[in-house]
Amino acid sequence: MANQVKVSVVIPIYNVEKYLRQCLDSVVNQTLRDIEIICVNDGSKDSSPDIINEYASRDPRIVVINKPNSGYGHSMNCGFDKATGEYIGIVESDDYADPDMFEKLYDCAKADELDVVKSGFYFYWSNPEERSVPNPICSEVMSRRIICPTRDFKAPLEAVEFFNIKPTIWSAIYRKDFIRSNNIRFNETPGASYQDASFNFKVWACAERIKLMRECFLHYRQDNEASSINSPGKVYCICDEYAEMERFIETQPLKKAFLAPVCARLRYDSYFWNYYRLNEILAGEFMNRFHDDFVRLNDEGLLQHKYFEWYRWIELCRIIDDSAAATHKRHSREKQGVSEVLPPPVMGRKSSYVIRNMKRGYRCLRVNGFRYTLLRVLEKAANKLR
Repeated sequence: MANQVKVSVVIPIYNVEKYLRQCLDSVVNQTLRDIEIICVNDGSKDSSPDIINEYASRDPRIVVINKPNSGYGHSMNCGFDKATGEYIGIVESDDYADPDMFEKLYDCAKADELDVVKSGFYFYWSNPEERSVPNPICSEVMSRRIICPTRDFKAPLEAVEFFNIKPTIWSAIYRKDFIRSNNIRFNETPGASYQDASFNFKVWACAERIKLMRECFLHYRQDNEASSINSPGKVYCICDEYAEMERFIETQPLKKAFLAPVCARLRYDSYFWNYYRLNEILAGEFMNRFHDDFVRLNDEGLLQHKYFEWYRWIELCRIIDDSAAATHKRHSREKQGVSEVLPPPVMGRKSSYVIRNMKRGYRCLRVNGFRYTLLRVLEKAANKLR
């Protein structure tokens, strides 16, 4: 490559022959031509290596890394270590990017000398029919700001809201020197999932200049059954990510007082997300870990009321004070309400949606009371308007 590489695009690959061509086509055809494409083959057993070699033979910008299977985190670190570009981007091998994605991200990053620029993205389905649903990640007001997350938010809940932005690490580009000077790396726990969580936290914790864009470029596939978003197993992978965040916070003594309580609040949200995606038996087992981790955080003085809405704080106190079994019993009723829907032949999807939410609301009201339920309803309504 004669020209200086502006963006290195890292593509982690493992047994994705079904989607890989669509992904690679979208990257090699980027309007920004001064890119390198780093394909990290993590010991694929299908035809993915043949597809990679086919594309590499036609495009000298493609760099191939072949290695034994060692997991997502190690693959990403290998790709980031190999990168020579001014910025580094990521495209997952079952997703695809709009042609102007990296040109627009790079132009934005250069114009404002950013450490990170992150855009919105599309939820994408190829079955039963192809469709992409845009998901802007921020408000219009937020998109006009250059943000330092550890300095710019005076209200604790504003900081929580920013750190809680979905960790779509593949809808962003990162200044390579920023990543390396702060020693930001992926957690390499073998066989784990959700390793974007700790990476994103480290980026937010260290970056001085971040900009968010509402425009969407990356199509994030929802119908790959092998994806971690569709895996009910790996019950404790999210716990590994928060252990890594805790380790990282210890390396940031000047920011620890801010980062530790923010991390505790993020853990609360993530643990509940994980709990509600699990089946009844696994959820009950996970609640034991949920309870134990927050008892420990409370004993260490890392839970602060100002980082929680009042109703979440009340629930957190109940989790700490009650047994894990009692907490699971309360929340399992709400979990059951989610799945209790009339059979499909009886009514249409829209009607069943109304019934489903009525049942869920009734159970929440019965278990948690009127004020808590009302706040939950208002919060969900506000989230839909963002």
